[in-house]
Amino acid sequence: MAESQFVYVTFIRTTPEKLWRALIEPEFTRQFWMGTTQESEWTPGSSWRIAKPNGDTADSGEVIEIEPHRRLVLKWQNHMFPEMTAEGFSRLTYELEEKGETVKLTVTHEMDRSGSKLIKAVSGGWPMILASLKSLLETGESLAATRKWPEGM
Repeated sequence: MAESQFVYVTFIRTTPEKLWRALIEPEFTRQFWMGTTQESEWTPGSSWRIAKPNGDTADSGEVIEIEPHRRLVLKWQNHMFPEMTAEGFSRLTYELEEKGETVKLTVTHEMDRSGSKLIKAVSGGWPMILASLKSLLETGESLAATRKWPEGM
């Protein structure tokens, strides 16, 4: 079991297929994840990265598990803050479960390190990103606060 963990559960009025696309396809992630894109072949063992709007790498890792429209597990390392990079790799899991006209999305970000600075940081960031994702899928518009990369980062 992970020593540091963040878990977030939300219900989104959408389909598993649309939510899946929103989680991995650049035309969606740009809208709710501060202008970033994710790059991967989306197969087990393939590399994965989050590219900032200027093309620099924010985070990177590897696809560990993938079951389209149901589950995605990523090995994740931050590259923006040296103290977080030094912690090594964390693990991110998306689980999608259809519940009638909604999809239950469970996001688990964890690390086998007590008191992880990365997990503390993502615990503050994930709620806004996921609220923006929900807003985008349900209304067609993301939250304004998540549309652009923060200045100075």
